[in-house]
Amino acid sequence: MVPMHVHPAELVEVVRGLKRIANLDGMLITVPHKFAVAALVDHVSLAVELAGSANALRREPDGTWSAENFDGHGFLEGLRQAGHEPAGKRIVLIGAGGAGAAIAAALAGCSVAELVIMDVLVDKATRLADGLNATHACTVHAGNVGDWSQFDIAINATPLGLCADDPMPFDVHRLNPRCVVADIIMKPHETRLVLASAARGLHVHHGIRMLTPQIEMYREFFRIA
Repeated sequence: MVPMHVHPAELVEVVRGLKRIANLDGMLITVPHKFAVAALVDHVSLAVELAGSANALRREPDGTWSAENFDGHGFLEGLRQAGHEPAGKRIVLIGAGGAGAAIAAALAGCSVAELVIMDVLVDKATRLADGLNATHACTVHAGNVGDWSQFDIAINATPLGLCADDPMPFDVHRLNPRCVVADIIMKPHETRLVLASAARGLHVHHGIRMLTPQIEMYREFFRIA
């Protein structure tokens, strides 16, 4: 894997150039390009269509390009591997960005009892909730939370936690003692949110658990034997 630092204004030009490299068969995409890159391919999966974002691109045998988003699948599988089945649970998700949208779409498809989506960009959260309500038989809301103690799982899908002085995405003291607190931040492994949740005795779910299941998914997507 070769890392590339691409400014948003140059994304279209860079992706267009990369596609012309004959022996480049795929790309992994991260913030802040997950939404924009979904419009730069020929085919999108259902996950990409629902979330509006992608984190993997693949060249097909006919030369066209397909997009997939494994953030939601990876998060869901990691949650289940840790013994936290989301079906039937009430969940609050903070962050409707690329990863957050993918996670929301995955959760909406696994029979959760309720999903509340919050984001500083209220319109973004509302559009995501409306789209999921239109395609899934679960209850998805967007907006502020009154009673935080009602939730079984609370998820931070924002960048808050990447820096040591970042504010907390939510107050863990408002959660019920049985709540699972999941943070998608991978570095640092122990974010302020994770440390505060553990100190209160809550179940914590580290960010690396979203990535680990994706490795095998990448292998299959890129057809790596």
